[in-house]
Amino acid sequence: MICCLDLEGVLIPEIWIHVAKRTKVKALEITTRDEPDYDKLMRTRLAILKKEGIRLSDIQEAIKRMDPLPGAKKFLKALHERFQVIILSDTYYEFAGPMMKKLDFPTLFCNKLETDAAGFIAQYHLRQKNGKEQAVRGLKGLGFKVVAAGDSYNDITMLQAADRGILFRPPAKIAAEFPQFPVTKTHPELLAAFLKTA
Repeated sequence: MICCLDLEGVLIPEIWIHVAKRTKVKALEITTRDEPDYDKLMRTRLAILKKEGIRLSDIQEAIKRMDPLPGAKKFLKALHERFQVIILSDTYYEFAGPMMKKLDFPTLFCNKLETDAAGFIAQYHLRQKNGKEQAVRGLKGLGFKVVAAGDSYNDITMLQAADRGILFRPPAKIAAEFPQFPVTKTHPELLAAFLKTA
């Protein structure tokens, strides 16, 4: 069995909310927990960053000050002792480095950013459209049983593609919209849900 986890909201705080607080730009607080259209969300974010003069280096500096969610590192270690684990995220390698170090470098599949000469994020490049879902389908095609956990709209197709999907601390509207997925609220509960499926 392979466990696939979302990153933000499951193991670390939401990066964009943290950046919004550090930069005092409230418009950056909107995440995939609020907006299901990822392309629209990212295009809006890039426009705000340019307007507010926020460069990639500013975001990276804010991320360095973040810590994993309480209990996340212990949860991930316990999960690794029993299963293979892959983190499937819509974040970017240029963002994730400091957090991966704090989580002891788990396997991460995510995306890449492109910057302009001034250091602003000019474009984002998805590894693959619907990358989380496609990764799960690929693993299943290799004969693995896949159990996945996430918290946001951009996790739903991953949860649907998995043999079993689990929501972790989702917004109430997402839990209500997708009642087929059990809801867990703590890392011990999430670990127990994975163990139950094994």
